[in-house]
Amino acid sequence: MGNAFLNRTVDGFLKIGAVGASKVAAEETYDCLKKGKFSKDKLEDALRKICKEGVYWGTTAGVYVGMEYGVERMRGTKDWKNAMLGGAITGALISAASGHRTDKVIGNAITAGAIATAAEFINYLT
Repeated sequence: MGNAFLNRTVDGFLKIGAVGASKVAAEETYDCLKKGKFSKDKLEDALRKICKEGVYWGTTAGVYVGMEYGVERMRGTKDWKNAMLGGAITGALISAASGHRTDKVIGNAITAGAIATAAEFINYLT
């Protein structure tokens, strides 16, 4: 698209959104096979869940990738601290947008920062 920030954000949204949608599709397929029932209502419900989860996962990934890239550009360096800060900002934003209280927002920011940092360290090992 010509803009590195936009390219990375959209790429993260699409890739991880597809993962989230695939996860729900697999769960719903298993549920139908297990129960032995399939109906138009069940299909509509499954499609609604697939779209909702795909958008949620994609949005979260897009925000994270965008935040990490923004932090990298502001700091002028590419290291694990960008992942930590990007994860913490993303965790806080998603949590606040979900209507959580301040203590929960802070906890989610810390958790997301820790997960992003751990993923970055694991990525360095491979």
